[in-house]
Amino acid sequence: MTDAPVNVITTIPFAEPLMAKLQAVSPRLRFIVRPARRPEDVENEDWANAEIIYTDRVLPLPTQTPKLKWLQFHYAGIDFALDAPLLLKNDLMVTTLSGAATPQMAEYAVMMMLALGHDMHDILANQEKGEWPRDRWERFAPRELRGSTVGIIGYGSIGREIARLLRPWGVTILAVKKDLRHPQDAGYCIPGLGDPNGDLFDRLYPVQALKSVMAKSDYVVMVLPLSQDTRGLVGAEHLAVMKPTAFLLDMGRGGVVDQAALLNALQERRFAGAALDVFSEEPLPPGSPFWRLPNVIVSPHIGGITLLYRERAIAMFAENLSRYMTGQTLLNLFDAKRGY
Repeated sequence: MTDAPVNVITTIPFAEPLMAKLQAVSPRLRFIVRPARRPEDVENEDWANAEIIYTDRVLPLPTQTPKLKWLQFHYAGIDFALDAPLLLKNDLMVTTLSGAATPQMAEYAVMMMLALGHDMHDILANQEKGEWPRDRWERFAPRELRGSTVGIIGYGSIGREIARLLRPWGVTILAVKKDLRHPQDAGYCIPGLGDPNGDLFDRLYPVQALKSVMAKSDYVVMVLPLSQDTRGLVGAEHLAVMKPTAFLLDMGRGGVVDQAALLNALQERRFAGAALDVFSEEPLPPGSPFWRLPNVIVSPHIGGITLLYRERAIAMFAENLSRYMTGQTLLNLFDAKRGY
């Protein structure tokens, strides 16, 4: 067994207590912290000696990293890096942060379902006017989440945690997953969260049955990654089958739902409304009509933001470091053919 040091470059400056958790994995790990926004911000010698890189978006060229064996991203979705030359490096293991960011995303989903069903945007608009409307019972009568049907489009780590949170509400959960033969979660899962065994949904559907799920659902939650297969997956024909009383939550990646078709459906009120956290163009331009739709809640891609993000990132990275040092299979391995 070799005692040679394993050089790890992180382009993100984590606090000392978090770095200590990583160092505790193995005395062989040698961490080199290089805060960077561009590859040029890191010395060529450091790149050349790196066996492991932890980064957000800073990617050196393959020729700069002859010893690199593993690239760990700071994000769950890495569609922004799919064309990077480094990802084509032979025998390079690439992993994502999938699973580490699920608690806040799932809470965002439940919050938006409640906000939409209880007309929270109308209530706040009414508060600004300082009115106590006489028709408040009819005007603000909610569509209760309890007893509803929720279609979770993309049963990955986020979708599984949404399902776990919804079970006590007596919700019927229809899940859409690409691979129906393996309902278990093979990726990173925070202990006690999610649906690791794949038994919290009421029915599991293939992607080909997407329209059927959307037609049955009171809430459609989009949590798919963006890839060649999912770009523009949801179009006008899918939105057309939604119930007039249904709501759409788009919180995975912008580009999965056809933006023109979505705008048209919302403007014509073909379904009740939407909560939109992701868009094909981000930042969403000030002149975008999505901002002014009365039946829409727009948020600036903040569903995954939490004060605990770095702590959860370190926990997941430490687990993978332990696996790497003991020769085990890494969690959240990127598959170039799938695009995630």
